Parts: sequence; C-alpha cells; structure tokens
Amino acid sequence: MAPARRQFTALSLILVSTLLLFNPAHCKTLKRDVKALNEIKASLGWRVVYAWVGDDPCGDGDLPPWSGVTCSTFGDYRVVTELEVYAVSIVGPFPTAVTNLLDLTRLDLHNNKLTGPIPPQIGRLKRLKILNLRWNKLQDAIPPEIGELKSVTHLYLSFNNFKGEIPKELANLPELRYLYLHENRFVGRIPAELGTLPNLRHFDAGNNHLVGTIRELIRIEGCFPALRNLYLNNNYFTGGIPAQFANLTNLEILYLSYNKMSGVIPASIAHIPKLTYLYLDHNQFSGRIPDAFYKHPFLKEMYIEGNAFRPGVNPIGIHQVLEISDSEFLV
Repeated sequence: MAPARRQFTALSLILVSTLLLFNPAHCKTLKRDVKALNEIKASLGWRVVYAWVGDDPCGDGDLPPWSGVTCSTFGDYRVVTELEVYAVSIVGPFPTAVTNLLDLTRLDLHNNKLTGPIPPQIGRLKRLKILNLRWNKLQDAIPPEIGELKSVTHLYLSFNNFKGEIPKELANLPELRYLYLHENRFVGRIPAELGTLPNLRHFDAGNNHLVGTIRELIRIEGCFPALRNLYLNNNYFTGGIPAQFANLTNLEILYLSYNKMSGVIPASIAHIPKLTYLYLDHNQFSGRIPDAFYKHPFLKEMYIEGNAFRPGVNPIGIHQVLEISDSEFLV
C-alpha cells in the first residue's frame, strides 16, 4: 500500500473512532437520571407517559427522548438538563425525585394539579436557571432551601396556595431577575433584604395578604438597583409613598392598587425618569397630584380612582387591566 494511502486510511480510522466516541447515540445516560425519571413515571402516572417509551429518558437506539425531556452530552455520558411537562393535568404531590436531576437548568411543571409543599431538597438543583411551578395547587410555606438555587434567574410560584411569609432567603439569589409570587396566601411583611438583589427587574407580590409599609421595603440604601416593575396590588399595605421611592430610577411600572395606603403623593415620584404606568387606585391617598406628573414625558397611565384626592384631580390615560405575558421576560 502506498504511504499516502496508508496515511489516509489511518486518518479515516481516527476520524470514525472519534465520531463514534462523541456520537450521543453511543453515549449512556447517567444512571442517576434514568432512575429519577423512571421513579417519576411510576409514581405519578403522568399523561405524558404514553410518549415515555423505553427505560432511557434520553432515548435508546431507535427510541426518541421522552416528551418534555432534554438531554445534553458530557464526554461519554448524557444527563437530563431540562424537564418541561406542563398543562397535562398532573395530579399528586411535587415529585421529590426531580431533585435528583442535579444537572437541570430548566424545570417547568406549570398549569397542572400538583399539591403539597415544595420539598426542601429543591436546594440541590444548583444549576437551575428557570423554575416554573405557577398554576398548580401547591401549598404550605416556601422552604428556605429555595435560597440555595444560586443560578436561578426566573422564579414562577404564582397562582398556588403558598402561605406563611415570603422567605428572606430569596435574597441569596444573586442572578434572580424575575420573581412571581402573586395570587397566593403569603402573610407578613416583604423582607427588605430582597432589595439587595442586584439583578431583580420584575417583582410581583400582588393578591396576597401582605402588610407593612413601602418605607420598610426600601429602607436599605441603594436597594432594588435594577427594578423595573413592582406589583404590590391587592394587599394590606398602609402608610404613604416615601419620597425616597424616587431613588428607584429604573422603575417603569408601579402597581399599588387596592391597598390601605394614605397620605399625599410626593412630587419626587414624578421625577422617576422612565415611569410609564402608575396605579394608585382604591387606597386612601389625599391632597393634590403634583403638576410634574402631568408633564412627565413617558407616563402613559396614572389611575387614581377610589381615593380622597381633592376635586379636580384627573387621571392620565385610559385605565386598562395591565397584563404582561411571561414571554416578555424570558430573556
């Protein structure tokens, strides 16, 4: 055989061997993940199991990966990195076996009928970035171990039956951008420590049973540096809007409707540069609306109905129920 042909053959063998080595079809799924998902499959009897064929959730031979399961290859093995099983009427307790999927970056179980608490083992998911449990029937207090999810950026816990206080351990999540806690049964005060979150853009704690004052919430100097949207509507907040609130210079939406707040509206709030939507309705505010609000270059909506303002005080814009889709925040 000519030297050139021998070199070509040797190179081809190396290339084929390399492709076989890194071909996901020849990789084995980590036994830990196989066991965890098979436990879930057996215990809950999810509707998706008709598409969960075979024993390997990442696929085996001619069998595709299980529906809603995303796997990634690391060297010569595969791990489960995403689990998305939503809107399929899953009934039963939160599947604790999920917390054995240590490489998960996304867990989406929203719009099902999961019950019971979030298990404290949730803190094991150190790589989790998105946790979506909204629209279930989950209950009890949020475990403090939620503060161990150091990589999480999106936390959706809304539309459940969670109770107790909002855990201050949420302040331990440095990457958190979007925090949805609305439509639950949370009580007590919002921990002021949440103001130290450097990346928090959207915070929704509306429709709960929260008490306290806005002053308590923003008492930490330099708090909420990235906050754009703050929803505290339909709670039991009292007191006024402190002038220091104007320090939240990135604020675009402030939703304080249906509380028990009072006092006059400080003119400094009108100088928040990007303020676009201001909802003050159905409180006990009084006095006048400072003229600066009517000259604000970006303020589209200011709703003031159901207060004790002086006669002649007018709203800005036409009030509509403010709805923002989750897709706008998945960035």
